Amino acid sequence: MEQRHPKNGEQEDSPSRLIDERIKTLSDWRGEMLARVRALIKQADPEVVEEWKWRGVPVWSHAGIICTGETYKSVVKLTFAKGAALEDSSGLFNASLEGSTRRAIDIHEGDKIDEKALKALIRAAAALNTSASSNARPARSAKKPKRP
Repeated sequence: MEQRHPKNGEQEDSPSRLIDERIKTLSDWRGEMLARVRALIKQADPEVVEEWKWRGVPVWSHAGIICTGETYKSVVKLTFAKGAALEDSSGLFNASLEGSTRRAIDIHEGDKIDEKALKALIRAAAALNTSASSNARPARSAKKPKRP
């Protein structure tokens, strides 16, 4: 039996490897689209961290979740965790518009991606995450109990 060796220090079931496998198993336009948006996310934010959550959902994070990359029968869905707080002047968000926090982009077969706008949205999401974490208050130490 052939052994696979991790690349660049990756473990066998690293999130990046699991995302690679998802792309390969899709073997249709959805795999190609997931690979394309993944590349755009990495170009927009070279410090992005790939994660694998909720039993098989690719997640891209930078000081918090930027977006997820879910695949369904007829759509690749990029859900931005804090999408409602992002400026979307290009109108990329076309799903989950009713929520107060998340926003999503549904990409259908044959859709063209506005790469410049998507990269700007990724950078804005990362900036929002880093500004939110840098502005977070430090945890307060427990107060000493009052003496009777």
